[in-house]
Amino acid sequence: MKRDFLLEIGTEEIPARFMEPALQQMREVAEALLSELRLDKEEICTYGTPRRLVLYIKGLAEEQRGQRIEVRGPARKAAFDAEGRPTKAAEGFARSQGVRVEDLVVRQIEQGEYVFAVKDEPGRPTMEVLPDFCLRFIRSLSFPKPMRWGYGEMRFARPIRWLLALFGEEVVPFELEGAPAGDGFLRSGRVTYGHRFLSSGPIEVRDPDHYFRVMRENYVIVDQEERKREIWRQVQETAARYGGRVDEDPELLEENAHLLEYPTALCGTFAEEFLALPEEVIITPMREHQRYFPVRDETGRLLNRFIALRNGDDRYLDIVREGNEKVLRARLSDARFFFEEDLKQPLIAGLEKLKKIVFQEKLGTLYEKVERLERLASAIFDHLGGGDGGSREDLVRAARLAKADLVTNMVYEFPELQGIMGREYALRQGEKEEVARAIFEHYLPRFADDELPASDIGRILSVADKADTLAGCFAIGIQPTGSQDPYALRRQALGIIHILSSWEKELSLRWLLEQALAGYRQKVAMVAPEEEIISQLLEFFRARLRNLLLEEGFAYDSIDAVLAAGFDRLREVRKRLAAVEEFRKTEACVDLHTAYTRANNLAKKAPAGGEVNPSLFQEQAEEELYQAYNLLRQEGDALLQQGAYGEFLARAAAVKPVIDNFFEQVMVMIEDEEVKNNRLRLLREIRDYLAQVADPGLLQV
Repeated sequence: MKRDFLLEIGTEEIPARFMEPALQQMREVAEALLSELRLDKEEICTYGTPRRLVLYIKGLAEEQRGQRIEVRGPARKAAFDAEGRPTKAAEGFARSQGVRVEDLVVRQIEQGEYVFAVKDEPGRPTMEVLPDFCLRFIRSLSFPKPMRWGYGEMRFARPIRWLLALFGEEVVPFELEGAPAGDGFLRSGRVTYGHRFLSSGPIEVRDPDHYFRVMRENYVIVDQEERKREIWRQVQETAARYGGRVDEDPELLEENAHLLEYPTALCGTFAEEFLALPEEVIITPMREHQRYFPVRDETGRLLNRFIALRNGDDRYLDIVREGNEKVLRARLSDARFFFEEDLKQPLIAGLEKLKKIVFQEKLGTLYEKVERLERLASAIFDHLGGGDGGSREDLVRAARLAKADLVTNMVYEFPELQGIMGREYALRQGEKEEVARAIFEHYLPRFADDELPASDIGRILSVADKADTLAGCFAIGIQPTGSQDPYALRRQALGIIHILSSWEKELSLRWLLEQALAGYRQKVAMVAPEEEIISQLLEFFRARLRNLLLEEGFAYDSIDAVLAAGFDRLREVRKRLAAVEEFRKTEACVDLHTAYTRANNLAKKAPAGGEVNPSLFQEQAEEELYQAYNLLRQEGDALLQQGAYGEFLARAAAVKPVIDNFFEQVMVMIEDEEVKNNRLRLLREIRDYLAQVADPGLLQV
């Protein structure tokens, strides 16, 4: 028999940003506990609103699975005498385990022969197990900023006010410390509460299935996915009613869904005069501060309307609309004031103010960062032989202005607008379009799936800015640990990877990092020699790149093989990876793996340095292998130059018969040191050349 189980944790309002991680964590914790407690189930569902977290387990078994327990006792020689009779040690062990002496079994394990007590333990009824499950489940949940309340030490996202726990129609009884009054304990029951304002008093729930229906009747949509669908439907319909549309915005939709329990959309307006402001100046306070959806017409032009969500029904909606309009009007008035004040000063005037703003205590001010940015961006520009769609002077000008908007009123009030306002002010103050665009683009990409810089000087400036931050932080020993990454170094590294991987120009990653680190030479006390810091940075990039490629669906061993062959030219990594994935479908892949492995087994013993000397060859097979290797290099170099990586791999695999013949005919490890080392060097050169595209030894064939 199976029944559904429901646990509702009623709380004060939980911040929206806590909800998605909490729902995922709830599922993982429940899965682990059910497995540990040997409770079978059909499905685990987790739901949440601002005032409740809900665990719903469908088809939970009525009792635990039974288990066989084997307990090790004394060694066989201590448990039985020479005639095979049980000793006092065996009798005592059997008695302690509740089994008969004759039921003890002897097993051979690594330490020798030992006696074991074998017991079949039946499963307990689920109702006996669930109280402990509920307590452990609640106490296992963690949050970024947990609170303590009442008289106990219990911590949770927000104070817990009620507990509902039902297994079918039965209440699962348990107590949780943390009640603000009485004896300091909350007790589970079948009572819940609906919408804070639209529902009155406690609600009794008959069983888990009844719960969702009764909650809907009391103005609570428990399922967050259902709330999202309902919000999006209302938003679209409301916008269409006023001749507009709303662009998809999953983040804003999710945040709204976790801010309310019963959504009702409304359309508000603001004065048309505000439309003279840049779009971002209007949308940012609307979206980031008020969680409103901007409305556009069919051509994409912003309208003086917005869609807001009310946590409740449609009663007195006009009053709610007026309140939302009043708040937005004040926000937009402030934004217009900041914008107009900022325009009274040239953007370049902000440069001097950057001397008073610390970028990082040991790395100096933002003004010093701008100076490094100019130098590094110029070096990249020269190294690449110029850039398309912008001159060196444009790049230097953009670098000088890149951080100037950080001291404007608008960015001080709305930090999300950094770069955006720099572009707007630059354009309105007569800067070249290429310069203004690069000021904005140097922050790209700002988050996952964000756009990448489209202009060369924007790409150069973005890469230079991120490389400077990474090099500086690593130079003084700041590296991300666990979830701690205050300078967003992982995001900075991923940004460089995305830009260099998609750019038609080739830029060496090592060269870039060396140039960036050189900007700190004699200016900061580095925690290690420069080469060691560069190695740490490259390993940091390798780890980011590996994770990114895994997310894209490439096989882990293909990734490891390609990265082992180098990732200095990021644009080529995916090309090599795609060629390896395709090559693995062929029989030739096994040949290449075998050829490489045979060469590598002895190549590892080759002495450092030195070149192959053909005059030391003593066997025809040596000469044949050397000639085959030279021919491979002639043809392979041309294929590598063309980027024909798949053809290179196929051609490299063709050397297998010659390598096989070499090992059949030639004894490598002989007493003549000179001849032996010459043969080892030949194998080392062949091994290294076969690994130009990927390390074949890392492929699981």
